[in-house]
Amino acid sequence: MNKKNGFVLGGMGLNTIPLSVSASDFSGADTAWVLSSTALVLFMTLPGLALFYGGLVRVRNVLSVLMQCFAIAAMVSLLWLLVGYSFAFGDGMAAQPLIGGFGRAFLWGLGMDDLTGTIPEVVFLAFQMTFAIITPALIIGGFAERMRFSAVLWFSALWLMLVYIPVCHWVWGGGWLADLGVMDFAGGIVVHLTCGVAALVSALVLGPRRGFPKVPMPPHNMTMTVTGAGMLWVGWFGFNGGSALAANGAAGMALFVTHIAASAGALTWMFIEWARFGKPSVLGVVTGMVAGLGTVTPASGFIGPVGALGLGILAGGVCFTATQTIKRVLKIDDSLDVFPVHGVGGILGSLLTAVLASESFGGFGLAEGVTVSGQLGVQAIAVVSVALWCGVITFALLKVLDVLVGIRVSPEVETEGLDIAQHEETGYHW
Repeated sequence: MNKKNGFVLGGMGLNTIPLSVSASDFSGADTAWVLSSTALVLFMTLPGLALFYGGLVRVRNVLSVLMQCFAIAAMVSLLWLLVGYSFAFGDGMAAQPLIGGFGRAFLWGLGMDDLTGTIPEVVFLAFQMTFAIITPALIIGGFAERMRFSAVLWFSALWLMLVYIPVCHWVWGGGWLADLGVMDFAGGIVVHLTCGVAALVSALVLGPRRGFPKVPMPPHNMTMTVTGAGMLWVGWFGFNGGSALAANGAAGMALFVTHIAASAGALTWMFIEWARFGKPSVLGVVTGMVAGLGTVTPASGFIGPVGALGLGILAGGVCFTATQTIKRVLKIDDSLDVFPVHGVGGILGSLLTAVLASESFGGFGLAEGVTVSGQLGVQAIAVVSVALWCGVITFALLKVLDVLVGIRVSPEVETEGLDIAQHEETGYHW
């Protein structure tokens, strides 16, 4: 374990936290913090992401988005129990390059006294489960308002097993990227890159919503969206701070740099809009905040406040440009901007982690003997390989599901709205 100035340098993988240690290493403080962080990360999805996304769609589709978030949370939780955790982290985090084993299938043999580092293994697996929940839920933004509910369930389950879990193992479970020394403290690659690429591919395969880009499709309830955005901001402290898996300085620094990056991202996006369009928008400031959060995520345990400030400013500018390019230039209907915000932010943060983690840029240092250029090469390999794997598997899944169950609703259903057509309910009674 590499330490600098009292901060643990690592993410949630094998090379950072040992699975089996003596019972005397148990820490009540660490356990309490990770338990709290687990609740915070689930709070990001339910209700945070559900409200954030729900407010962004049109009124006739609000319940469909809320339903998808809730159903995905429940389904992923059961899959994580059955084989998900075991495949991601294996039996004792055994160093298998591609996928874990069946040693923890159905959580067989798990006891309350089994430890992961200084916390009970059951707490570690519950914390990891919340990451597995939010990642496929984030993809909803790429196909919102036009994907059949049955297809959403099939796609989310299969995508979890074929994309998220292998990538999680590669990076955090002792897989081949962990062996290369990839740095991803809290999920820039595992979460944001994968969901961003999957959302982009989904938008391309399903095609745009009817009327896009000529028909205006404004959010139906910005109050709901801002409420959800605030929950995401607060919940992200558990997302990044909890990834230290300890109540220590590393968690505190991760929490602080997360807040700085979010603030810088929000203000940067706001001022760009102000200068370009004459008025700052509420949607812009909350989107910039999310861009700052996603971009700092992979670096949050490795950088200092100045690095976080720089990442947040870059996130606001780069993700704003990416959003305009995707929708206005390329005319791709990534409905809720998942790829330009999460995907581009995850790529940017993952690559710059190699630079900003170095002591010369105010970070807490790279691994012994590793240069900035060498680490940047490792980060680039991880970004490219994960993006390719995710893109190919997502495309194949959607094509197969389209043949088997059909993935897009009919034009008539899309016009009527998914709330009535798919769930026989409406979000509002006027």
